[in-house]
Amino acid sequence: MFAKPFRVKSNTVLKGSERRKLKADLSAAFPSLSAADLSELAPNKEEINVVRIYAHKGESVTLYVLHKNPLFFELEKRLYPTVYVLWRYPALLPVFRTWAPVLQKLIGGADLMLPGVVMPSCGLPDVKQGSCCAVAIVNNRAPVAVGKAASSSAEMLSSGMKGRGVCVLHTYMDYLWAFGDKSNPPSLPDDDEAEDANGEECEVGQEEEYREDDVGKRVEEQQSSGETITGQVVACGLEELSLTEKEEDKVDSSNGNGEENHDEPKTPQEEMDALLLQCFLHALKRKVKKADLPLLTSTFLRNHMFTCCPSGKQLDIKKSSYKKLSKFLQVMQQQHNLVQVKELSKGVESIVEVDWKNPQLRSFSVPEEAGVEEAAVQSGGEGEAQYQPPEITTLYSVSARLEPLFLDANKRKGTTMHPAEVRSIITEYVKRNELVNENNKNYVNINPTLCDCLLEKSEYQEVESLKWDDLCSRTLERMQECYQVMFPGQAAIVKKGHIEPIDISVASRGSNKKVTLIKNLEVYGLDPAAVASALQHRVQASSVLQLLPGAKDRVQVQVQGNQVHQAGNLLLDHYQIPRKFIQGLDKAPKSGKKK
Repeated sequence: MFAKPFRVKSNTVLKGSERRKLKADLSAAFPSLSAADLSELAPNKEEINVVRIYAHKGESVTLYVLHKNPLFFELEKRLYPTVYVLWRYPALLPVFRTWAPVLQKLIGGADLMLPGVVMPSCGLPDVKQGSCCAVAIVNNRAPVAVGKAASSSAEMLSSGMKGRGVCVLHTYMDYLWAFGDKSNPPSLPDDDEAEDANGEECEVGQEEEYREDDVGKRVEEQQSSGETITGQVVACGLEELSLTEKEEDKVDSSNGNGEENHDEPKTPQEEMDALLLQCFLHALKRKVKKADLPLLTSTFLRNHMFTCCPSGKQLDIKKSSYKKLSKFLQVMQQQHNLVQVKELSKGVESIVEVDWKNPQLRSFSVPEEAGVEEAAVQSGGEGEAQYQPPEITTLYSVSARLEPLFLDANKRKGTTMHPAEVRSIITEYVKRNELVNENNKNYVNINPTLCDCLLEKSEYQEVESLKWDDLCSRTLERMQECYQVMFPGQAAIVKKGHIEPIDISVASRGSNKKVTLIKNLEVYGLDPAAVASALQHRVQASSVLQLLPGAKDRVQVQVQGNQVHQAGNLLLDHYQIPRKFIQGLDKAPKSGKKK
């Protein structure tokens, strides 16, 4: 499930009542946890974050994060521990054992097949179909994967140990593991179990011989590359993955210069981490001045870090191990003491202090090609080439009147959904209650719940059925319309109502001189100062920023003359803002007339 990157929807702090509910849910899901264990996993005085994400296939997952490490994830109303928890409580789940080379397949997204399971002398763990279970490597009790049993233990044995064993959801070295501190599994040897596992060759038979031959080939390859081997399996089952320690050393010692990485699947992420650090240090050393502070973190990324990106490369935080700018800056603050970041207004973070005497910053050398990049900033907005427009999605929130209609889907008042999800829930409700009209499948019979939710009082006695389209449209009309704005590398922002379009207008000043006014740029993550500078260079006319009356922390750009056409081209072509989010383009001067 987490073999590919996921998208963060929201990140909030767990409330007190929610913390108590989490403890109760953990106690019910994992009875072996004592009260002390629960207090350690969900401490009362520590901040626990609730991170809602969308996996690459669209599954909605909730993460519970403590001390930067995801401890549990909730999928389809069921809690699963991550490997970080299982390394502290290795006996929390039933464990299936396999050979070390199989782990690479699991990391790539494969399930654990029964021929790859090592049969201990005590037999398979007792599980039922769908039971939560873990996977560990021979000679190390520290689990490396979490999943669901594809069938019961009895069915596994009756099938001759053929077919699927564990449907894997999460593994060591996947993107969920990378969301935490990326620590490696501890070495938890169990001599008795290790001897049982290595002595079961006679029980497994021909399939076991095949596996050991395959493992032997892998061992020869690993020996040729200088890795340490014990017997026919990798010592402690995890030495073949020790490259991750080398990767971390490289990232820590990197000043932005890419180093060769022997672990090809992790190379792009490591390179992006190095590029991110290089652009960060470059921006602090050459772009930011003390007078600029406090500086919005979004402005710092857009106007400073992006302009420090070398030519031929593209800075994309989502492709780094940090995933979000806030997490990267948190590491720069806590581990490197380079900056201090504070939330000066609700939900808006700013850099308030920079330690220019920091040894890491002072020893950083700006790449030679930086001169070319810095000159590009003066070319009329070209320094903003790395700007990526936000992803804007229309959502609908459940109103109090419609809550009974969505109760079966566990959607309470205030829950936001995509229109497609609303239609799906309505369709499921109609089918579950058998409301489709028998005489005409295009109509839906009205039951008391639909009557109260969707009909007007004057229709109570008259309307007995509605068309499918009318049913869905009435539902959406009675929901609170919202919109979701997702900026690259940041958590999604959901607000009620309609999103304000960028407004371009033309006004008259003294002596009937025309000026062009542009407002609401901040809603789309655009810096008004950068837009004003870009327009000034394009049209060779003066531009100024003015405070927008009645709007807090908003400014509008004023450019001399009727520049609607040029402003529209800048927003549409350069910043790639969709036309539907720009109003006033029709105010451009007609051809053949003076501006």
